[in-house]
Amino acid sequence: MLDLIQTTKITDEQRKKIILESMADKYCKLILKNTLDKPKSAMIIAQEEKIPLSTVYRKIKKLCDGKLLVISGSINRDGKKYFLYMSKIREINIHWDVIETKIDCVLNNPKPEDIN
Repeated sequence: MLDLIQTTKITDEQRKKIILESMADKYCKLILKNTLDKPKSAMIIAQEEKIPLSTVYRKIKKLCDGKLLVISGSINRDGKKYFLYMSKIREINIHWDVIETKIDCVLNNPKPEDIN
């Protein structure tokens, strides 16, 4: 089966700035890599990547501000809210010249069977 690759051009300057900063940050890159195939909680991300939980939350906020992560959530049996995070992007292409920085993102479209 042929997979359709979706891309989006980033035109907002503030979002471009967040994306460029995130790509220079090793923790942001680890979080994006870790959440590429299925949604995960901040605690699971911290454990799997050996990143302090407070750092994970701080980087998740930055990635959400840049619209690089999608958030889903629910309430468990104990009535507590929990959130899961998943990368919205699979690839980032950056072209820079003296006049302009162009950023294209290849969207992350996991197969439904990969999410469950």
